[in-house]
Amino acid sequence: MKIGLASLSVFKLSSAGLLIAIGIIIPMFFPRFIIEPASYTLAVHVPLFLAMFISPGVAVCVAFGTTLGFFIGGFPLVIVVRAASHILFITLGSLYLSRINKLEFNGVKLRIFSFAVALIHAAGEMASVMVFYSAVSGVGVNMSFMNFNPFISMFILVGLGTVIHSMVDFEIMNFIRRILERQRNFRILMTNGKA
Repeated sequence: MKIGLASLSVFKLSSAGLLIAIGIIIPMFFPRFIIEPASYTLAVHVPLFLAMFISPGVAVCVAFGTTLGFFIGGFPLVIVVRAASHILFITLGSLYLSRINKLEFNGVKLRIFSFAVALIHAAGEMASVMVFYSAVSGVGVNMSFMNFNPFISMFILVGLGTVIHSMVDFEIMNFIRRILERQRNFRILMTNGKA
């Protein structure tokens, strides 16, 4: 069943607003584990991943909104910058998803996609941390963790930690997505009005 363009736009706008709200609440109130420059908050990427399955526009809006959530939540500035780097993997992932049948996207293909997104996610976060600390070096920002062991700080905590965190959150999102797919309105969002 097809729906009108205006109705689809309202669905997308409403879903973006709801996912942004959830994306702001999660980093503010969920338990978090911070070893600067890394931070881990369970399910923090779930709104982003759900937005990827709706549309690239919704995904980018939610990425901006969740970055705001980290800022409002009082996270260190480097972690807010890492959240802003989510724009990269969200844009690439949602553009790919906009070209396939998302209702039949599961199994091994979905796990390969999750791993590829996690690698892009980790690369973006590592790059943002390096750029951030290069920009603020000499401004009095505490970088003692980098003096301890840069390999552990960058490649293990930020790189590998982000890959694992991303894939765990993706599985949480996939569980929620399967439940939401039973709802006609969510299927309409995922199929651009053709469900």
